Amino acid sequence: MPGMYFEEFVVGQKITSVGRTVTEGDIMSFAGLTGDYNQIHTDAAFAAGTQFGQRIAHGLLGLSIGVGLLMRTGVLEGTVLAFREIVEWKFIKPVFIGDTIHVEMEAKELKAMPRIGGGQAWVALEVKNQKDETLMRGTLAVLVASKP
Repeated sequence: MPGMYFEEFVVGQKITSVGRTVTEGDIMSFAGLTGDYNQIHTDAAFAAGTQFGQRIAHGLLGLSIGVGLLMRTGVLEGTVLAFREIVEWKFIKPVFIGDTIHVEMEAKELKAMPRIGGGQAWVALEVKNQKDETLMRGTLAVLVASKP
């Protein structure tokens, strides 16, 4: 089923994703992929002595999973032309191993761009945990195709 075309987006429209549990394997795979083996992410003994008391996920891993969860809603399936910009992003609370996170999206602004065959949508995302606490939030700009 195709995602929404640019003309189908409405400012104020909200969509909530399914959840996904963050695992130790996710963190270690991300560390290997990026080369970021910071002890706060990879060393349980070290992390136990920090203000968090345990290992935390990389902030960019949380952002990446959040974008993946947005894609899982299907809203951009086959219609996204490009991920254009992180307009703003704030990391508020850590993502812990075992947290089940989901994304709440709201369409904030739309701009038709006929020359590219679509338009730009600014979407606000909130990444929340199983306690409904906001862990991170921000605004992304995506290019979305027009109806054929």
